[in-house]
Amino acid sequence: MLKDIVEKIPVISDPALMVGFNTADDGAVYKLRDDLAIIQTLDFFPPLIDNMYIFGQIAAANALSDVAAMGGKAVTALNILAFPEDGDKEDLHALLRGGAEKVAEAGAVLCGGHSIADSGVKYGLSVMGVVHPDKVLQNNTCNIGDKIIMTKPLGVGIVTTGFKKGKASKAAYDQAITAMTTLNTIAMDIARNFPLSAATDITGFGFLGHLNEMVADYSIIVDSKEILQIDEALHLAESGLATAGGKKNRLSLEDYVSLEGVGAGMEELLFDPQTSGGLLMAIDSENAQTLLDHLKEKDIPSQIIAEVVPKQDKNIIVM
Repeated sequence: MLKDIVEKIPVISDPALMVGFNTADDGAVYKLRDDLAIIQTLDFFPPLIDNMYIFGQIAAANALSDVAAMGGKAVTALNILAFPEDGDKEDLHALLRGGAEKVAEAGAVLCGGHSIADSGVKYGLSVMGVVHPDKVLQNNTCNIGDKIIMTKPLGVGIVTTGFKKGKASKAAYDQAITAMTTLNTIAMDIARNFPLSAATDITGFGFLGHLNEMVADYSIIVDSKEILQIDEALHLAESGLATAGGKKNRLSLEDYVSLEGVGAGMEELLFDPQTSGGLLMAIDSENAQTLLDHLKEKDIPSQIIAEVVPKQDKNIIVM
């Protein structure tokens, strides 16, 4: 519904606007001069865990990721906060401290923000980054023959839900927390030295939703055996654990995805909404393995999981 509304908003033509809301990219890009463009993005959401300090880290890492996914470097950030007037002030301090620490870790400056009183907590950031106009990474500019590299394991939605229900172990939950609090700037600092043709990050639309946004006049074939996953996530999905967001993602993608011989558990994992998920990066086959080797040298979970091929009946074919 929101997508239909956005598509009806008149687009203001400005030659300096390189990327706007008429695409499904991770942020807007505005060219200031021949060697400098800014990336602007924002994201905020309610807590998915009870620990406010860690939630602050996750929300900040999630917002900062959009700049990294477009090949940029975060420069400034502004807090976006909704908090109950009678809320625990210690929780508030912990939340903001967690966010501030992640902004500093990304090499950016937290320089203010805005808060409102609300019945529940919501938190995130508005982030501005910089990038050379010739090095902007969009999400749907892959080339046929490209390999797709993913970073971070899937399954944070399923595992955090399972942990709340007493079905996932503390070890699996901790693995999900580590994934969500890890900055994607770490991987992009390595990847930007390679000839990437496209990139995006995996968030609420899940692996398949964000991979589908990478498709233009070509298709993508996914090798499900190579998909990175949190320990226990597949087992939890196979046991019938599912998320409401995963069901929505499945319904929205049913016309675009072919799942050939893929088990029900793996299907659920591929639709599972991610919070502060990893990157999807397209790179030519000649450089893909070298980039993967460099990522693994820095202990960044990563794998080649797909290939861009000429247009098929479906946007994405999962094998």
